[in-house]
Amino acid sequence: MKKKSSFSTQGQRADIGDLKIYRLLANRYADAVGPFVFLDHVVPTIQTTVNKEGTGAHPHRGIATLTYILNGEDEHFDSAGNYAKVHSGGVQWMKAGNGIIHDETLNYDSRTDSKLVHAFQFWINLPAKIKAEKPEYLAIEGNEVPYKALPDGKGWIKVIAGTFEDLSSVIPNYSEQFLYHIQLEPGAVFTIDFAEKLEVAAYLPTMSATINDENFNDGDFIEFDRKEGNIEIHNKNPEACDVLLFGGDTYQEPIFAEGPFVMNSKLDIANAYRDFYNGDYGKIDYEKQRSKAI
Repeated sequence: MKKKSSFSTQGQRADIGDLKIYRLLANRYADAVGPFVFLDHVVPTIQTTVNKEGTGAHPHRGIATLTYILNGEDEHFDSAGNYAKVHSGGVQWMKAGNGIIHDETLNYDSRTDSKLVHAFQFWINLPAKIKAEKPEYLAIEGNEVPYKALPDGKGWIKVIAGTFEDLSSVIPNYSEQFLYHIQLEPGAVFTIDFAEKLEVAAYLPTMSATINDENFNDGDFIEFDRKEGNIEIHNKNPEACDVLLFGGDTYQEPIFAEGPFVMNSKLDIANAYRDFYNGDYGKIDYEKQRSKAI
């Protein structure tokens, strides 16, 4: 049985510098989809100048950030001493845990002639016991992301988080979670089954698609019912179409979000700010981290 859509919506502008960004989650209908509590889409842009400022050093606590770079080069620094550059097709994952300061700078990919920049950032809400753990970090280049061609030349699927058939992401799972990037060729149809109670959403970053016999536009964020069933995606465009599918188990603990922190109570939020202003999250040593990578 095909799952039914619960709602569809478009994002709100949340630009940073020259980067054009649409914020899809949280939205007026949903605060979370499975463990995912935040989604920003850096829309495809031709970058004419190098971004030197980045997002600016800022704190996080209680979440894991996941940046998926379709096109570009993402430079990461954090107060735990981690540094990396990840390129087109790659993923940056950072468990903020009990507190970290990080900075990301997104530019065009210096390894290619393309000036195109296109990316997504998700926040994954951590269970309370994981929020108390130390920060961790993973840099995953594009050729390390699990990938499978679909039968009959229909397209391909990449597993950014979770599992699909024999593919499994190296990103830790603290609850049932999945994040798939699916590309379908013109006329292709892809069907995937989901168990009961799983929360599932789709996002169409650049093109329209027909999902479970409903027509949706580019930029649409769609959430589905929580009954057992399948999602059928049909690309009726004359070009290849990209779709993100993501979600997982319902988060079982209270959610309190404020600024860069996602915790389980108002007191937790207050403590997160207190510890940040007390300097407990450390600081970034940009030059030292860069020099270690050379």
